[in-house]
Amino acid sequence: MIITLIVVGLGALALIAVVVGVVDATQAAAWREVAARRREQWYARRPEFHGVDSDAADED
Repeated sequence: MIITLIVVGLGALALIAVVVGVVDATQAAAWREVAARRREQWYARRPEFHGVDSDAADED
């Protein structure tokens, strides 16, 4: 009885893992697009440093 319960529990965990993996795989592309849009928005509103020449920083 206990062994049956353990086997059923492990089977349920395996089934849940497969379902989560499939759902994650189908949603991954959509989340990558969301992340790309957010990254573009972040770069657009990121403050620029005034009076700093970033190219000249390596010319010591």
